Amino acid sequence: MRPGRATASAVRAGDSTASMIAPSSEEASELRPPYGGTRSWLRRHPLLLDGLLALVLDAWVLVTLRHLAVHNGWWPVVFSQLLVLPLAVRRRYPWPVFLMLAFVAATQWLTGVRLTADVALLVALYTVAAHCSRRLAWTAAFVLEAGVILASVRFAPTGDGVLASTVFLTGMVAAALFSGITLRTRRQYLSALTERAVRLERERDQQAQLAATAERTRIAREMHDVVTHSLSVIITLADAAVLAHDRDPEQAREAMAQVAATGRMSMTEMRGLLGVLRSERSTDAALSPQPSLAHVDALMSEVRAAGLPVTRLTSGQPQPLTSTQEAAIYRIVQECLTNTIKHADQPSLVRVTFAWSHEALTLEISDDGRGPRTPAAVQGLSAPPGHGMIGMRERAGLFQGSLLAGPAPGGGWRVQAILPLKGVA
Repeated sequence: MRPGRATASAVRAGDSTASMIAPSSEEASELRPPYGGTRSWLRRHPLLLDGLLALVLDAWVLVTLRHLAVHNGWWPVVFSQLLVLPLAVRRRYPWPVFLMLAFVAATQWLTGVRLTADVALLVALYTVAAHCSRRLAWTAAFVLEAGVILASVRFAPTGDGVLASTVFLTGMVAAALFSGITLRTRRQYLSALTERAVRLERERDQQAQLAATAERTRIAREMHDVVTHSLSVIITLADAAVLAHDRDPEQAREAMAQVAATGRMSMTEMRGLLGVLRSERSTDAALSPQPSLAHVDALMSEVRAAGLPVTRLTSGQPQPLTSTQEAAIYRIVQECLTNTIKHADQPSLVRVTFAWSHEALTLEISDDGRGPRTPAAVQGLSAPPGHGMIGMRERAGLFQGSLLAGPAPGGGWRVQAILPLKGVA
């Protein structure tokens, strides 16, 4: 039977994954933040941005140094340039730049010159906190705090002026430190979110591909069941028609009519299965449901028409099953009946037994055909499996069940599948 629309969508999930992940141009423009292009360009050119910052700060510092250059010579200008110009490479070498500025500031303190260019130390501390480890950030903060205390003691007025200067400058150091740490934490958080989003998209793509591969494997197994069963029935009916042609032409005609009906039904099922595997995305085709337990009787009627008597036995109270469980049971019965037609040696009866309980369904298909018996097979071990046997085991294993196949103790062949009914998703 043809799989439902969910099957077709699962198979085509791999083809549509890229379109699901990639946003359209309109959506991308809506998601892009304002001035995002300018910010991105500035991020790609940090030296240019830091150079402009250093030039602007240097121009402001030079304006404030007019009166100092007259009284103290050119040393204030030299110290100011040594404090400001290294900021042009602050993001490329944050820790070396801070150490250099701290050394220049210490030399300035020894000479007793007060400079507005000392604000560059706060910028350097912010850069270390934003781009280096937290250990280096706190180390730089302690170094700068020591400089704050020394500068307050030397340059601030005595008494309350020292305390006020220390508190004010300490507040600026703390602001620079925590601003840098906050920026670094935010950048790491955004990076983690981006990495997680990329990983989730990759996993979604992989899951879609795995689902499509698993569904194609299931469809291939369905095609094996359909082709094998139909051809076995057709061949058996055709042989019977040839043998009955002379002595009973009416029976031969009935057999050939059954051959035609079986062939048409097989073509319908094959067309549905192959339609799912096509790359086209047509969704308006009529899709028929999966096989269920209600189709088992029709399946046995086909086998009886091929000349093999089949009887169905049921014990216990039938329990509700999912559509997937019913389809698996149908395919196991179909494969067993097909194998009986193909391989059984002069079977006179096939029994399909459904033994129901609250915990499990025991499905047994046995025939009385003559065949070899081995001790291993009688003990429940199967003969070397073919594709049909592997498919039946996979169907049983899908519901945490088991399947045993081998010669029956009284002769013939027996397949027993135990399918748990409780605790199976």
